[in-house]
Amino acid sequence: MTVSKIVGSTLIVAGTALGGGMLALPLASAGLGFYTAAFLIIANWALMTYTALLMLEIHQHAEQDATLNSLAKSLLGKPGQYLATFASFFLFYALCAAYIAGGGSQLTNKINDLLSLELTPQFGAVLLTIIVATVVSIGTHSVDIVNRVLFSVKIIVLALTLSLLFPHVQSINLLEMPVQQGLLLSALPVIFTSFGFHGSIPSIVRYVGIDIKTLKKVMVCGASAPLVIYLLWQVATQGVLSQTDLMANNSLTNFIASLSTVLQQPQVSQSVSVFADLALATSFLGVSLGLFDLLSGMMKRANTSINSDDRTNANGKSHRVKTALVTFVPPLAFALFYPQGFITALGYAAIALVILAIFLPVAMVSKQRKADASGYRVIGGNVTLVLASLMGCLIIASQFLQMAKMIPAVG
Repeated sequence: MTVSKIVGSTLIVAGTALGGGMLALPLASAGLGFYTAAFLIIANWALMTYTALLMLEIHQHAEQDATLNSLAKSLLGKPGQYLATFASFFLFYALCAAYIAGGGSQLTNKINDLLSLELTPQFGAVLLTIIVATVVSIGTHSVDIVNRVLFSVKIIVLALTLSLLFPHVQSINLLEMPVQQGLLLSALPVIFTSFGFHGSIPSIVRYVGIDIKTLKKVMVCGASAPLVIYLLWQVATQGVLSQTDLMANNSLTNFIASLSTVLQQPQVSQSVSVFADLALATSFLGVSLGLFDLLSGMMKRANTSINSDDRTNANGKSHRVKTALVTFVPPLAFALFYPQGFITALGYAAIALVILAIFLPVAMVSKQRKADASGYRVIGGNVTLVLASLMGCLIIASQFLQMAKMIPAVG
């Protein structure tokens, strides 16, 4: 196993989680205070890292090219397979449609500004889809290379942004207590989805191989990078703006404008805008890679990385093209012709992610341990499995309470 592949896999995990949702964290946690928000972020990191390791425990007993769909079928039968398939498609297609719509609009604006054109957002959506589809269709290695470049630039831009914000952090803002206890439940689904990378785990296993020691490092380090960045971002934003100022911003645009106004530095909004674009790109790559491999496995198509046979086998390339069409055409169509549909679907993203990242791993590990307890086993036993399940129930309950308007909707 090469160090390069390990680093690349780690960055795919980190890049998938570290998306545009990070920018919503200060809004989601407004009114909680820094320390309460930090506790929630660390708790969700621990939960999602734990369930990622559960997935590795399951993968060690399966084929290297196993997908969540095939794992659920072998361990939980047809009902588990149907649940995994529905939740995966619901989440992946909704996220891809959101990335296409949002990223396409941003891409169009930048092209228009650069070339003094008047292209429509639809043009940017189609162009972005073609670019990402090409990278993903070539294979995981190409996603690895492109993601490394984007992630590196993203970290540089983030460092620049933080360097502008940190000199203005006021400790009194970080010491503010929660304004309202019910806001903790409101923030929970947003923070939880900010650590969503589990859809890319089967792709990483295929790419790295079933080397549990290496995969553990990839998952832990890949999940820890967003944790550190989220905490630094919370210090910067909650330290610069008071809870009152944060809660007064009801949109991301207003939030960024407030930062620029308070600091009297327009560079802040520019750097945050660039970071948002890069974060969207890395998340889009990771999510679409997971969807592509899921469909590839279901359609019994080629592996994630093109091997020597694929390069000379026109039939193998044809299969990848067909898989790419099924992967990218539906979300592109939704983004172009039915935008309200995927926006509504995104409201249920946390519920679908709970199913994929908590309930299914817990259920499959419980079944696997009864059948074969050998090999790698995540620490904690049944107690942590129960705690993870209870946390998943709490997240779903929080989402439904927001939908019923029984607690404030945030993020």
